[in-house]
Amino acid sequence: MLLEVLERQGERVLHSRLTIDSRHFGITIHYSPFTIHHLFAYFASMALILPVEGKLPQFGDNCFLAPNSTIVGDVVMGNDCSVWFNGVIRGDVNFIRMGNKVNVQDGACIHCTYQKFGTTIGNNVSIGHHAIVHGCTIHDNVLIGMRAVVMDNVTVHSNTIIAAGAVVLENTVCEAGSIYAGVPAKKVKDISQELISGEINRIAENYVKYADWFR
Repeated sequence: MLLEVLERQGERVLHSRLTIDSRHFGITIHYSPFTIHHLFAYFASMALILPVEGKLPQFGDNCFLAPNSTIVGDVVMGNDCSVWFNGVIRGDVNFIRMGNKVNVQDGACIHCTYQKFGTTIGNNVSIGHHAIVHGCTIHDNVLIGMRAVVMDNVTVHSNTIIAAGAVVLENTVCEAGSIYAGVPAKKVKDISQELISGEINRIAENYVKYADWFR
């Protein structure tokens, strides 16, 4: 119907404002003049957000969803989160819960397991490029490195780093304040306060800043 109206107007001004439900997309756009080309360009730049079984993703304040990121189903996201290019958060077969200041970097995937394990992620968590987080629990202040894999029913306790490329096997419990690396992932050492501040906290804070560059 909207496209028919635009076509009848001969791509002239329709409105000075198009408002999208902030609980779904978190954005109000302004165009003057507003043409069909603007409309196509706008929707092409949006994240893909879909309901599954009547459950639509919910977003907190100040979240950034990159164009071509995908968030579907039973997903609840806290404040100051970001989902980057080609990131996927797929809450179709179970729930996904995310705290505040969670960044899901380019190409990363968060999923869950049908009738078994949802995925819960705490506050101040970074999911590195192309990492996979699946049906597990990630506590606060955690860094999941690039291309790491965290499998079903894993628990990663607070102030922990999962190194790049590590594979954390099913049912593993990662101790708080530790670094895990390797395939399969094993604890390699305790984490220093310098790494907590200089890596875990720094990266989480930086991604809030980076998201502001795209607004």
